[in-house]
Amino acid sequence: MTMDAFPLAGLLEAAPDPDDLDTRILDAALAEFVTYGLRRVSVEDVARRAGVARTTIYRRFTNKELLLQAVHLREVRHFLTALSDATASRQNAADAVVEGFAAGLAAARTHPLITRVLQSEPEVFVRQLGMNGGAVLLAARDILAARLRRALPDADPAEISVASEVMLRVAVSVLLLPDGGIPLGDDAEIRAFARVHLTRLLPG
Repeated sequence: MTMDAFPLAGLLEAAPDPDDLDTRILDAALAEFVTYGLRRVSVEDVARRAGVARTTIYRRFTNKELLLQAVHLREVRHFLTALSDATASRQNAADAVVEGFAAGLAAARTHPLITRVLQSEPEVFVRQLGMNGGAVLLAARDILAARLRRALPDADPAEISVASEVMLRVAVSVLLLPDGGIPLGDDAEIRAFARVHLTRLLPG
């Protein structure tokens, strides 16, 4: 199975709770990937850190690629849950945009694996965003769009979806190209930018 074939649809749907051994393996894999990057880590390295036999990992995840995908899916779920929580109580559309943008950027900028990949293997970050037809981006878009539709019941749902995706693409560009003329270094600057510029994308 390739990374592009990994099923990312329904990312926020209830997933079976991993058992203690799965959690231990995934935690060890995340630590290895953060420390050494995605390419240099082997299944043997993960097994050593987790304190299990290499065959134990192969029985549960088959190979390194599927292990990486399992780590990726777990972290994506955490990110989408954070985005959902940040916007859930925002009845005002502009507030939902500001909170969603700020929370999404903060979560991505402080996540150790994203930070490592952006520094050393940015092409992998782009490839992961494009997996399964861009499922991660579309899942995040749908979360934000759902909040905006609730706040703007008379707006065209298609326009709301487009505006939500544009906002997320802006966030991705900030992650990939952090330096530029727009001050986005801290939370106050991020919120001010979203309030002034991104809320203009809202329909109506």
